[in-house]
This record gives sequence, structure tokens and C-alpha cells, in this order.
Amino acid sequence: MISILLVDDHPMLRQGVAQLIELEEGLMVVGQAGSGEEALHLAAQLDPDMVLLDLNMQGMNGIATLQALREQGFNACVMVFTVSDQHDDVVAALRAGADGYLLKDTEPEVLLQSIKAASQGQPVFSPQLARVLASGVRDQKADSAERMGELTGREAQILQCIAQGKTNKRIARELAIAEATVKVHVKNTLKKLGLRSRVEAAVWVLENRVFE
Repeated sequence: MISILLVDDHPMLRQGVAQLIELEEGLMVVGQAGSGEEALHLAAQLDPDMVLLDLNMQGMNGIATLQALREQGFNACVMVFTVSDQHDDVVAALRAGADGYLLKDTEPEVLLQSIKAASQGQPVFSPQLARVLASGVRDQKADSAERMGELTGREAQILQCIAQGKTNKRIARELAIAEATVKVHVKNTLKKLGLRSRVEAAVWVLENRVFE
């Protein structure tokens, strides 16, 4: 069962999304927050598998909320779910540590599929945002190729697996190591490359053809 925390300052939208999610087997909404501050409190209290986060909230906006979640040690999936397809918003979310970015005009069945895919560690974002994501990563991380030399052989393997959308559990099985060890390698790999999330790493690898 994938537990989800919804964060949006529009109660009617939250309720609609919650009802949609609850109808899908394997998904469960464990909490709803109407502000960034409330989201931080509930994330710490409920420890959900995923946060579905709006960007355009009054007060503490989505980017600030995402940054605060990561700073307080929340390592689970955070997927942005918003109306904004603006370059600055997409790139800011990516840099802040978002694991996915979906627009609110996404079809309901696509949303549900995306939630499941993101929960398994796959990079998920609306198709029309692919170029924006890639350009944002390229602009910010033009020097990351040099940092590849800092990775150990195992970390390079982990990076390639991340780019292929593999979950930590699958990586652990394929490399015959503990899942906890994979998590440590993922954290170290992202840190060495100056990347904030798995989705950013995956897009960067594809954009720069690292393993070709």
C-alpha cells in the first residue's frame, strides 16, 4: 500500500484528488495539508511514501515547502502536481529535489499510473516538460561530466540503474547488495554529481549521453 500526503491550498481540489486515489487499489491518502507549514508537520508525523505537492500556494509556496522537507530529512518521493509549466518553476522544483512533475491537466488514469511509477523510483514528469527539464539540468550542471571521475565503479553502476528507472530494491537484487547499501550509494552519487534527486540524475544522464 502506497501512502500519500496531499498538499494543496484548494480544499475542493484536494478532496477530488483524494477520492480518485482512494478508488485505486494499492494507493491510500493518509493526510491532507492546506499549507506548507502543515505539510511539514504531517510529513514528519505520518512518514508517507509520497507527497503530492502543489507549487502555487499562499504563504509558504511549494518550492519552499519542498526545500524544507528535504532539509528536515524527508527522503521519500515528492511529486509536484501543479498548473504551472513555466521553465523557472520546473527547474526550481527539480533543483529543490522533486522526484517528478505533473501538470494538473493530466488525465486521471495517467496520474494514478504516474504515482505508482514514482513510488517505485522511476522519474515521472509530463511529456511536454521533457525539454524544459533537460535544458534546466544542462544549464545548471554543465560541469557535472568532470565529476563522473569522482564516482567509484559501484556508484557509476548505481547511476546507470537510476537512469534506467530501476528501484532501490531491484538495484539491490541485480547487484547482489543490501537495499540499505543501495540507498547509501544513491545518496553519495547524487552528492558527488551535485544533483538533488533521482529524476534530475536520470534526465542528466540521458541529456549528456553519459553511458553511450
